[in-house]
Amino acid sequence: MEASFGPTFSAVAGGAKAEGSSNYKQHRRTPSSSSTLTYSPRDDDDGMPPIGTPRRSDSAISIRSLHSESNMSLRSTFSLHEEEEDTEPQVFAEQPSVKLCCQLCCNVFKDPVITTCGHTFCRRCALTSDKCPVDAAKLTVVVNNIAVAEQIGELFIHCKYGCRATACAAGGAAASNATVAGKPGAFEVDPLGCPFTIKLSARKEHESSCDYRPVRCPNNPLCPPLLTMNLEAHLKECEHIKCPHSKYGCTFIGNQDTYETHLEVCKFEGLKEFLQQTDDRFHEMQLTLAQKDQDIAFLRSMLGKLSEKLDQLEKNLELKFDVLDENQSKLSEDLMEFRRDASMLNDELSHINARLNMGILGSYDPQQIFKCKGTFVGHQGPVWCLCVYSTGDLLFSGSSDKTIKVWDTCTTYKCQKTLEGHDGIVLALCIQGNRLYSGSADCTIIVWDIQTLQKVNTIRAHDNPVCTLVSSHNMLFSGSLKAIKVWDIVGTELKLKKELTGLNHWVRALVASQNHLYSGSYQTIKIWDIRSLECVHVLQTSGGSVYSIAVTNHHIVCGTYENLIHVWDIESKEQVRTLTGHVGTVYALAVISTPDQTKVFSASYDRSLRVWSMDNMICTQTLLRHQGSVTALAVSRGRLFSGAVDSTVKVWTC
Repeated sequence: MEASFGPTFSAVAGGAKAEGSSNYKQHRRTPSSSSTLTYSPRDDDDGMPPIGTPRRSDSAISIRSLHSESNMSLRSTFSLHEEEEDTEPQVFAEQPSVKLCCQLCCNVFKDPVITTCGHTFCRRCALTSDKCPVDAAKLTVVVNNIAVAEQIGELFIHCKYGCRATACAAGGAAASNATVAGKPGAFEVDPLGCPFTIKLSARKEHESSCDYRPVRCPNNPLCPPLLTMNLEAHLKECEHIKCPHSKYGCTFIGNQDTYETHLEVCKFEGLKEFLQQTDDRFHEMQLTLAQKDQDIAFLRSMLGKLSEKLDQLEKNLELKFDVLDENQSKLSEDLMEFRRDASMLNDELSHINARLNMGILGSYDPQQIFKCKGTFVGHQGPVWCLCVYSTGDLLFSGSSDKTIKVWDTCTTYKCQKTLEGHDGIVLALCIQGNRLYSGSADCTIIVWDIQTLQKVNTIRAHDNPVCTLVSSHNMLFSGSLKAIKVWDIVGTELKLKKELTGLNHWVRALVASQNHLYSGSYQTIKIWDIRSLECVHVLQTSGGSVYSIAVTNHHIVCGTYENLIHVWDIESKEQVRTLTGHVGTVYALAVISTPDQTKVFSASYDRSLRVWSMDNMICTQTLLRHQGSVTALAVSRGRLFSGAVDSTVKVWTC
């Protein structure tokens, strides 16, 4: 009877119907039954003769058919490669349908997918090819073709332990059957290998327990390779059996007979329970140590995260401390300001009570209370000096921003113009006729025409900042460090007439009244005769340097660095009173006189203005509106103007 392996196509088809879900079959094989399962696509009109096909007398099944749709030539047995890197043999026992072959690689589908053009290809072919070979459409994978994959899984193949690689270099008919057009890497059925054919989907299940699966001797890797079905017999004859206690130091190596004899005399055999317990304990300790290592790694990671959080918290805490320090500093300043305001209010209440006790109530007529009527805003720095041009109702203000602003105090109450020309802080202003004179820290005096508000002359007046200016008898007096210069006013020119000496400090205050000039320098007030320009009297003060002077019809008043206001009788030159109440340097003084009464206004570093009645030498009102030290005062037509470090000028009226 003719020996054969693998069913013929008709037999396989019938067998598949008869067996249903059977996963594998067994066939008898002889050495002459080897055959290669291969296929080769070719065009019908290429003129190439068909590759040699084995006859039935060679115990190989060969059926050649032509599929009109795919132009593929199939043989009765096929040898297909899954992918270039996949070296596992895949020898089919029956002819796959041409519909189960990829038109790109001409192999049975490997992981079939449907593309956007509607055709099915291997996944790798679809991903590595640009266009569909059928309609030249761009290939993009859409979904797995599960139906085709299941059909391929039902195909029968030979167990890989029943296949062998073909000898590509061999000649003759055998070589012709073993390869396809010289294509290397094909496989053929090994007549000495596993005789089973199995479904492709059940391949791994069978091959994992196949008796023909090669194994190594567990006793010695140098033993020759074995088949699984021969392992048991080999172990009975193996000469390399080790004692089960070799890991504890036993050096025995022998066969099965000597192995059993050795166990009876092995010194470790009697300790095997102890050794096993020790191993178990050691294994437990290893597991525990591994768990501890994991715990330590986890704790380290948590420690790192905690360190990061701690750093972030420290940064946030530092920011909060900075904010707290700022708030505390601000609260301290606000508290000090509140205490100053409270002290002023208490002083004012004390003066009011004193007046009430004296029965003097007329001074508190509400019509005589000064109120802030408006604020001029525009300077970019502290305001240091003020001057009023009564004829045109203009107010001039000098500032640290090196400018002089001209304010309308009658109609629009807006800045009419900003005069620029100085290179330093504007410290002093005065008016003579239609000329405005400004003194600055740049040591110059600039002459301005009030009608045109234009600069008409600049004089290098002193070697140091010009602190104060006053005019009288067609002369201009300028004060600086230890010097007062007297200038004759000739049109727009200033002609130096004389320099007054004998001064020992900055001249911060100059006032001209009638025929006398009053100058304040350090702790002295000198009175000069304007006609002879000679010093006629000297007043000594206490409480620090003189910062401001005002002269009324009956008194000479000066403000000092140490918060005091001294009052002298203008005739006798005797000090009659020292006024207290301010808690900061008295920077400026101004006088408003009426037939009924005389009021002196004082401006201080403590941000307040005080109104003093010269009839009884008491403070009748404290004005609190500025947000910085009040540095300059000017009066005009019953109105009071105050300039401050807060860059504003305020207007006060009854």
